[in-house]
Amino acid sequence: MTTTTKKGPLDGIRILDLSTMIAAPYGATLLGDFGAEVIKVEIPNKGDTLRGMGPFKEDEPLRWPTLARNKQSLTLDLHHEEGQEILKKLVAKSDVVIENFRPGTLEKWNVGYEDLKKVNDELIMIRVTGYGQTGPYSHKAGFGTPATAFSGFTYLHGYTDRPPISPSFSLVDYITGVYVAFAVSTALYHRDAGQDGQGQYVDVGLYETVFRMMEFLVTDYDQNGIIKERSPGLSGHSSPAGTFQTKDDHWVVLVTSSDRTFERLAEAMDRQDMLEDERFCTNAVRLQHFDMTNGIVADWVRTKNRDELQKHLDNFGVPISPINSIKDIFEDEHFKARENIVEMQHPRLGKIKMPGIVPKFSETPGSIRNIGPDLGADNNDILKNLVDLTDEEIESLKERSII
Repeated sequence: MTTTTKKGPLDGIRILDLSTMIAAPYGATLLGDFGAEVIKVEIPNKGDTLRGMGPFKEDEPLRWPTLARNKQSLTLDLHHEEGQEILKKLVAKSDVVIENFRPGTLEKWNVGYEDLKKVNDELIMIRVTGYGQTGPYSHKAGFGTPATAFSGFTYLHGYTDRPPISPSFSLVDYITGVYVAFAVSTALYHRDAGQDGQGQYVDVGLYETVFRMMEFLVTDYDQNGIIKERSPGLSGHSSPAGTFQTKDDHWVVLVTSSDRTFERLAEAMDRQDMLEDERFCTNAVRLQHFDMTNGIVADWVRTKNRDELQKHLDNFGVPISPINSIKDIFEDEHFKARENIVEMQHPRLGKIKMPGIVPKFSETPGSIRNIGPDLGADNNDILKNLVDLTDEEIESLKERSII
Protein backbone atom coordinates (compact mmCIF):
# COMPACT_ATOMS: atom_id res chain seq x y z
CA MET A 1 0.00 0.00 0.00
CA THR A 2 1.25 3.46 -0.84
CA THR A 3 0.29 6.91 0.35
CA THR A 4 -3.22 7.73 -0.82
CA THR A 5 -5.53 10.73 -0.82
CA LYS A 6 -8.63 8.63 -0.15
CA LYS A 7 -10.72 9.79 2.79
CA GLY A 8 -13.31 7.84 4.77
CA PRO A 9 -16.53 8.06 6.74
CA LEU A 10 -15.09 10.74 9.08
CA ASP A 11 -14.01 13.06 6.28
CA GLY A 12 -14.78 16.64 7.38
CA ILE A 13 -14.16 16.03 11.09
CA ARG A 14 -11.19 17.93 12.54
CA ILE A 15 -9.51 16.63 15.70
CA LEU A 16 -6.88 18.35 17.83
CA ASP A 17 -4.75 15.67 19.48
CA LEU A 18 -3.04 17.22 22.51
CA SER A 19 -2.22 13.84 24.03
CA THR A 20 1.07 11.95 24.32
CA MET A 21 2.34 8.36 24.35
CA ILE A 22 -0.12 5.59 23.41
CA ALA A 23 -3.68 5.39 24.77
CA ALA A 24 -5.30 8.66 23.71
CA PRO A 25 -3.08 9.13 20.61
CA TYR A 26 -3.98 5.64 19.41
CA GLY A 27 -7.65 6.58 19.56
CA ALA A 28 -6.92 9.66 17.44
CA THR A 29 -5.00 7.49 14.98
CA LEU A 30 -7.94 5.11 14.58
CA LEU A 31 -10.16 8.09 13.79
CA GLY A 32 -7.56 9.39 11.34
CA ASP A 33 -7.52 6.02 9.60
CA PHE A 34 -11.16 6.62 8.71
CA GLY A 35 -10.78 10.09 7.31
CA ALA A 36 -10.73 12.49 10.24
CA GLU A 37 -8.25 15.36 9.93
CA VAL A 38 -6.02 15.00 12.99
CA ILE A 39 -3.70 17.81 14.06
CA LYS A 40 -1.21 16.58 16.65
CA VAL A 41 -0.13 19.40 18.95
CA GLU A 42 3.38 18.80 20.31
CA ILE A 43 5.87 20.56 22.56
CA PRO A 44 8.32 22.69 20.52
CA ASN A 45 11.81 21.16 20.12
CA LYS A 46 10.78 18.03 22.05
CA GLY A 47 7.60 16.56 20.63
CA ASP A 48 5.54 13.68 21.91
CA THR A 49 7.50 11.50 24.34
CA LEU A 50 6.51 8.55 22.16
CA ARG A 51 9.13 9.75 19.68
CA GLY A 52 11.74 8.64 22.21
CA MET A 53 10.27 5.20 22.89
CA GLY A 54 11.68 2.01 21.38
CA PRO A 55 12.17 -0.01 19.36
CA PHE A 56 14.60 1.93 17.15
CA LYS A 57 16.55 1.39 13.98
CA GLU A 58 19.65 3.47 14.60
CA ASP A 59 18.08 6.78 15.71
CA GLU A 60 14.69 6.27 14.07
CA PRO A 61 11.76 5.39 16.38
CA LEU A 62 9.86 2.52 14.81
CA ARG A 63 6.53 2.95 16.61
CA TRP A 64 6.07 6.56 15.57
CA PRO A 65 5.35 6.06 11.85
CA THR A 66 2.33 3.86 12.64
CA LEU A 67 1.03 5.36 15.88
CA ALA A 68 1.10 8.87 14.43
CA ARG A 69 -0.01 8.04 10.90
CA ASN A 70 -2.71 10.16 9.27
CA LYS A 71 -1.79 13.10 11.51
CA GLN A 72 -0.26 16.53 10.99
CA SER A 73 2.32 17.86 13.46
CA LEU A 74 1.96 21.34 14.94
CA THR A 75 4.36 22.51 17.65
CA LEU A 76 2.77 24.80 20.22
CA ASP A 77 3.76 25.75 23.78
CA LEU A 78 0.59 26.02 25.84
CA HIS A 79 2.45 27.54 28.79
CA HIS A 80 2.44 30.85 26.92
CA GLU A 81 -0.64 33.00 26.43
CA GLU A 82 0.09 33.30 22.71
CA GLY A 83 0.15 29.53 22.42
CA GLN A 84 -3.15 29.31 24.29
CA GLU A 85 -4.73 31.86 21.95
CA ILE A 86 -3.57 29.95 18.88
CA LEU A 87 -5.08 26.78 20.31
CA LYS A 88 -8.39 28.56 20.91
CA LYS A 89 -8.46 29.75 17.31
CA LEU A 90 -7.94 26.18 16.18
CA VAL A 91 -10.63 24.93 18.57
CA ALA A 92 -13.09 27.38 17.01
CA LYS A 93 -12.62 25.51 13.71
CA SER A 94 -12.45 21.97 15.11
CA ASP A 95 -14.84 19.28 16.28
CA VAL A 96 -12.87 17.33 18.87
CA VAL A 97 -10.03 17.80 21.35
CA ILE A 98 -8.31 14.72 22.78
CA GLU A 99 -6.05 15.17 25.81
CA ASN A 100 -4.43 13.09 28.55
CA PHE A 101 -2.87 15.58 30.97
CA ARG A 102 -3.38 15.19 34.69
CA PRO A 103 -6.70 16.66 35.87
CA GLY A 104 -6.45 20.43 36.23
CA THR A 105 -3.46 20.91 33.93
CA LEU A 106 -5.37 22.38 30.99
CA GLU A 107 -7.42 24.50 33.36
CA LYS A 108 -4.18 25.93 34.75
CA TRP A 109 -3.26 26.93 31.19
CA ASN A 110 -6.70 28.48 30.58
CA VAL A 111 -7.58 25.89 27.95
CA GLY A 112 -9.76 23.50 29.97
CA TYR A 113 -13.12 22.32 28.70
CA GLU A 114 -15.08 25.30 30.05
CA ASP A 115 -12.54 27.71 28.55
CA LEU A 116 -12.65 26.06 25.14
CA LYS A 117 -16.41 25.67 25.18
CA LYS A 118 -16.66 29.48 25.17
CA VAL A 119 -15.11 29.59 21.71
CA ASN A 120 -16.90 26.49 20.40
CA ASP A 121 -20.02 25.33 22.21
CA GLU A 122 -20.25 22.26 19.95
CA LEU A 123 -16.81 21.04 21.02
CA ILE A 124 -16.30 17.45 22.09
CA MET A 125 -13.38 16.88 24.46
CA ILE A 126 -12.06 13.43 25.36
CA ARG A 127 -10.12 13.40 28.63
CA VAL A 128 -7.97 10.33 29.32
CA THR A 129 -6.19 9.83 32.64
CA GLY A 130 -5.06 6.88 34.72
CA TYR A 131 -7.91 7.05 37.21
CA GLY A 132 -10.46 9.47 35.74
CA GLN A 133 -11.23 13.11 36.47
CA THR A 134 -12.95 12.37 39.79
CA GLY A 135 -12.38 10.16 42.83
CA PRO A 136 -9.65 10.07 45.48
CA TYR A 137 -6.99 8.76 43.07
CA SER A 138 -7.69 11.18 40.23
CA HIS A 139 -4.54 13.20 40.99
CA LYS A 140 -2.20 10.20 40.65
CA ALA A 141 0.12 9.66 37.70
CA GLY A 142 -1.51 7.28 35.26
CA PHE A 143 0.43 4.78 33.16
CA GLY A 144 -0.79 1.65 31.45
CA THR A 145 1.01 -1.07 33.41
CA PRO A 146 0.01 0.23 36.89
CA ALA A 147 -3.52 0.84 35.60
CA THR A 148 -3.65 -2.78 34.39
CA ALA A 149 -2.69 -3.97 37.86
CA PHE A 150 -5.24 -1.64 39.50
CA SER A 151 -8.01 -2.97 37.26
CA GLY A 152 -7.66 -6.54 38.56
CA PHE A 153 -6.37 -7.84 35.21
CA THR A 154 -2.79 -8.53 36.31
CA TYR A 155 -4.02 -10.48 39.37
CA LEU A 156 -5.45 -13.12 37.05
CA HIS A 157 -2.37 -13.83 34.96
CA GLY A 158 0.53 -16.16 35.59
CA TYR A 159 1.08 -19.39 37.51
CA THR A 160 0.07 -19.81 41.14
CA ASP A 161 3.64 -20.69 42.18
CA ARG A 162 5.12 -17.55 40.58
CA PRO A 163 4.48 -13.80 40.75
CA PRO A 164 1.62 -12.28 38.73
CA ILE A 165 2.69 -11.13 35.28
CA SER A 166 1.90 -7.97 33.35
CA PRO A 167 1.06 -8.05 29.62
CA SER A 168 4.19 -7.96 27.49
CA PHE A 169 2.99 -4.84 25.66
CA SER A 170 0.82 -1.82 26.50
CA LEU A 171 -2.48 -3.68 26.28
CA VAL A 172 -4.62 -1.35 28.40
CA ASP A 173 -3.38 1.68 26.46
CA TYR A 174 -4.53 0.20 23.17
CA ILE A 175 -7.84 -0.93 24.67
CA THR A 176 -8.34 2.61 25.95
CA GLY A 177 -7.58 3.95 22.49
CA VAL A 178 -10.47 1.92 21.11
CA TYR A 179 -12.73 3.42 23.79
CA VAL A 180 -11.50 6.88 22.81
CA ALA A 181 -12.47 6.30 19.18
CA PHE A 182 -15.81 4.86 20.31
CA ALA A 183 -16.45 7.86 22.57
CA VAL A 184 -15.66 10.37 19.81
CA SER A 185 -17.91 8.60 17.31
CA THR A 186 -20.78 8.34 19.80
CA ALA A 187 -20.48 11.96 20.93
CA LEU A 188 -20.32 13.17 17.33
CA TYR A 189 -23.46 11.21 16.50
CA HIS A 190 -25.29 12.72 19.48
CA ARG A 191 -24.16 16.21 18.52
CA ASP A 192 -24.92 15.97 14.83
CA ALA A 193 -27.98 13.71 14.79
CA GLY A 194 -29.61 15.22 17.88
CA GLN A 195 -31.76 18.31 18.11
CA ASP A 196 -29.51 20.61 20.09
CA GLY A 197 -26.08 20.24 18.44
CA GLN A 198 -24.62 19.89 21.93
CA GLY A 199 -20.96 19.27 22.62
CA GLN A 200 -19.70 17.58 25.78
CA TYR A 201 -16.63 16.16 27.44
CA VAL A 202 -15.97 12.46 27.99
CA ASP A 203 -14.03 11.19 31.02
CA VAL A 204 -12.03 7.95 30.49
CA GLY A 205 -9.84 6.23 33.11
CA LEU A 206 -7.25 3.77 31.81
CA TYR A 207 -8.06 1.11 34.39
CA GLU A 208 -11.80 1.33 33.67
CA THR A 209 -11.52 0.17 30.06
CA VAL A 210 -10.12 -3.27 30.85
CA PHE A 211 -12.16 -3.57 34.06
CA ARG A 212 -15.30 -3.18 31.94
CA MET A 213 -14.32 -6.36 30.07
CA MET A 214 -14.25 -8.53 33.21
CA GLU A 215 -17.94 -8.88 34.04
CA PHE A 216 -17.32 -12.55 34.88
CA LEU A 217 -15.01 -11.44 37.70
CA VAL A 218 -17.53 -9.00 39.18
CA THR A 219 -20.59 -11.22 39.13
CA ASP A 220 -18.76 -14.32 40.36
CA TYR A 221 -17.46 -12.45 43.40
CA ASP A 222 -20.79 -10.69 43.99
CA GLN A 223 -22.91 -13.82 43.79
CA ASN A 224 -20.52 -16.60 44.83
CA GLY A 225 -17.85 -14.81 46.87
CA ILE A 226 -15.19 -16.25 44.56
CA ILE A 227 -11.83 -14.47 44.34
CA LYS A 228 -10.47 -15.81 41.08
CA GLU A 229 -6.76 -16.54 41.39
CA ARG A 230 -4.21 -16.38 38.63
CA SER A 231 -3.91 -19.19 36.18
CA PRO A 232 -2.63 -19.66 32.64
CA GLY A 233 -5.10 -19.79 29.81
CA LEU A 234 -8.88 -19.89 30.08
CA SER A 235 -9.21 -22.08 33.17
CA GLY A 236 -12.51 -21.55 34.91
CA HIS A 237 -14.42 -20.75 31.72
CA SER A 238 -14.19 -23.64 29.28
CA SER A 239 -12.85 -27.18 29.27
CA PRO A 240 -10.81 -28.30 27.50
CA ALA A 241 -8.89 -25.13 26.79
CA GLY A 242 -5.24 -24.21 26.73
CA THR A 243 -1.87 -24.47 25.08
CA PHE A 244 -0.84 -27.83 23.68
CA GLN A 245 2.36 -29.16 22.08
CA THR A 246 2.28 -31.08 18.82
CA LYS A 247 4.32 -34.08 17.75
CA ASP A 248 6.72 -31.85 15.80
CA ASP A 249 7.23 -29.56 18.82
CA HIS A 250 5.04 -26.66 17.76
CA TRP A 251 2.58 -24.98 20.13
CA VAL A 252 -1.11 -24.50 19.44
CA VAL A 253 -4.10 -23.07 21.28
CA LEU A 254 -7.30 -25.08 21.38
CA VAL A 255 -10.54 -24.15 23.12
CA THR A 256 -14.06 -25.57 23.26
CA SER A 257 -16.34 -22.80 24.46
CA SER A 258 -19.57 -24.76 24.04
CA ASP A 259 -20.76 -28.33 24.46
CA ARG A 260 -21.38 -28.60 20.71
CA THR A 261 -17.75 -27.65 20.07
CA PHE A 262 -16.60 -30.35 22.48
CA GLU A 263 -18.80 -32.86 20.69
CA ARG A 264 -16.97 -32.08 17.46
CA LEU A 265 -13.60 -32.42 19.22
CA ALA A 266 -14.60 -35.79 20.68
CA GLU A 267 -15.56 -36.96 17.20
CA ALA A 268 -12.26 -35.67 15.78
CA MET A 269 -10.32 -37.56 18.47
CA ASP A 270 -12.51 -40.67 17.95
CA ARG A 271 -13.45 -40.39 21.62
CA GLN A 272 -17.24 -40.39 21.36
CA ASP A 273 -17.23 -42.36 24.62
CA MET A 274 -16.47 -39.08 26.45
CA LEU A 275 -19.86 -37.73 25.40
CA GLU A 276 -21.59 -40.38 27.51
CA ASP A 277 -19.16 -40.15 30.44
CA GLU A 278 -20.59 -38.20 33.38
CA ARG A 279 -17.15 -36.59 33.93
CA PHE A 280 -17.08 -35.01 30.46
CA CYS A 281 -20.65 -34.74 29.12
CA THR A 282 -21.11 -31.01 29.85
CA ASN A 283 -18.81 -28.01 30.20
CA ALA A 284 -19.84 -27.63 33.85
CA VAL A 285 -18.64 -31.15 34.76
CA ARG A 286 -15.58 -30.90 32.51
CA LEU A 287 -14.52 -27.81 34.47
CA GLN A 288 -14.64 -29.96 37.60
CA HIS A 289 -12.26 -32.39 35.88
CA PHE A 290 -10.27 -29.76 34.02
CA ASP A 291 -6.79 -31.30 34.40
CA MET A 292 -8.02 -34.73 33.40
CA THR A 293 -9.85 -33.39 30.34
CA ASN A 294 -6.91 -31.25 29.23
CA GLY A 295 -4.59 -34.20 29.78
CA ILE A 296 -6.61 -36.43 27.44
CA VAL A 297 -6.54 -33.72 24.76
CA ALA A 298 -2.82 -33.04 25.30
CA ASP A 299 -1.97 -36.72 24.83
CA TRP A 300 -3.95 -36.85 21.60
CA VAL A 301 -2.48 -33.60 20.23
CA ARG A 302 1.03 -35.00 20.75
CA THR A 303 0.22 -37.73 18.21
CA LYS A 304 -0.20 -35.18 15.38
CA ASN A 305 2.14 -32.81 13.58
CA ARG A 306 1.02 -29.17 13.61
CA ASP A 307 -0.16 -28.88 10.00
CA GLU A 308 -1.86 -32.28 10.12
CA LEU A 309 -3.60 -31.34 13.37
CA GLN A 310 -4.75 -27.99 11.99
CA LYS A 311 -6.25 -29.52 8.87
CA HIS A 312 -7.93 -32.34 10.79
CA LEU A 313 -9.59 -30.08 13.39
CA ASP A 314 -10.53 -27.48 10.79
CA ASN A 315 -12.46 -30.23 9.01
CA PHE A 316 -14.40 -30.92 12.20
CA GLY A 317 -14.97 -27.22 12.99
CA VAL A 318 -12.89 -27.22 16.18
CA PRO A 319 -11.32 -23.81 17.06
CA ILE A 320 -7.55 -24.19 16.98
CA SER A 321 -4.68 -21.93 16.00
CA PRO A 322 -0.91 -22.14 15.85
CA ILE A 323 0.82 -19.77 18.25
CA ASN A 324 2.32 -17.44 15.69
CA SER A 325 5.56 -15.53 15.99
CA ILE A 326 5.82 -12.30 14.03
CA LYS A 327 7.90 -14.23 11.48
CA ASP A 328 5.03 -16.68 11.08
CA ILE A 329 2.63 -13.76 10.63
CA PHE A 330 4.76 -12.14 7.92
CA GLU A 331 4.71 -15.42 5.99
CA ASP A 332 1.04 -16.28 6.50
CA GLU A 333 -1.20 -16.17 3.43
CA HIS A 334 -4.29 -15.08 5.36
CA PHE A 335 -2.57 -11.99 6.78
CA LYS A 336 -1.49 -11.15 3.22
CA ALA A 337 -4.95 -11.66 1.75
CA ARG A 338 -6.54 -9.44 4.41
CA GLU A 339 -3.89 -6.72 3.96
CA ASN A 340 -3.18 -6.90 7.69
CA ILE A 341 0.37 -5.75 6.96
CA VAL A 342 0.89 -2.90 4.51
CA GLU A 343 3.94 -1.14 3.17
CA MET A 344 4.51 2.64 3.28
CA GLN A 345 7.33 4.94 2.26
CA HIS A 346 9.53 6.46 5.01
CA PRO A 347 11.74 9.48 4.26
CA ARG A 348 14.83 7.92 5.87
CA LEU A 349 14.14 4.19 6.24
CA GLY A 350 12.76 3.67 2.76
CA LYS A 351 9.95 1.13 2.76
CA ILE A 352 8.44 0.32 6.15
CA LYS A 353 5.73 -2.17 7.05
CA MET A 354 2.91 -1.49 9.51
CA PRO A 355 -0.51 -2.90 10.47
CA GLY A 356 -3.28 -2.24 7.94
CA ILE A 357 -6.73 -0.72 8.45
CA VAL A 358 -9.23 -2.41 10.77
CA PRO A 359 -12.20 -2.79 10.38
CA LYS A 360 -12.94 -2.95 6.66
CA PHE A 361 -15.83 -0.76 5.45
CA SER A 362 -17.52 -1.85 2.19
CA GLU A 363 -18.42 1.65 0.95
CA THR A 364 -16.22 4.09 2.86
CA PRO A 365 -12.99 2.23 3.64
CA GLY A 366 -10.24 3.76 5.72
CA SER A 367 -6.84 4.59 4.31
CA ILE A 368 -3.28 5.50 5.24
CA ARG A 369 -2.61 8.91 3.77
CA ASN A 370 0.70 9.58 5.49
CA ILE A 371 2.95 8.07 8.13
CA GLY A 372 3.86 9.76 11.43
CA PRO A 373 5.15 13.24 10.55
CA ASP A 374 8.41 14.88 11.54
CA LEU A 375 8.12 17.32 14.41
CA GLY A 376 6.44 20.56 13.36
CA ALA A 377 6.22 19.45 9.74
CA ASP A 378 2.85 21.13 9.27
CA ASN A 379 3.39 24.34 11.27
CA ASN A 380 3.31 26.72 8.32
CA ASP A 381 0.35 25.10 6.61
CA ILE A 382 -1.81 25.00 9.74
CA LEU A 383 -0.90 28.43 11.07
CA LYS A 384 -1.38 30.13 7.69
CA ASN A 385 -4.57 28.39 6.60
CA LEU A 386 -6.40 27.88 9.90
CA VAL A 387 -5.07 30.67 12.14
CA ASP A 388 -4.43 33.25 9.39
CA LEU A 389 -0.92 34.11 10.55
CA THR A 390 1.63 35.75 8.28
CA ASP A 391 5.11 34.43 7.55
CA GLU A 392 6.54 37.16 9.79
CA GLU A 393 4.25 36.21 12.69
CA ILE A 394 5.12 32.54 12.32
CA GLU A 395 8.85 33.33 12.29
CA SER A 396 8.46 35.45 15.43
CA LEU A 397 6.68 32.60 17.23
CA LYS A 398 9.43 30.22 16.18
CA GLU A 399 12.20 32.53 17.41
CA ARG A 400 10.53 32.68 20.83
CA SER A 401 10.01 28.88 20.94
CA ILE A 402 6.21 29.23 21.14
CA ILE A 403 6.03 26.95 18.12
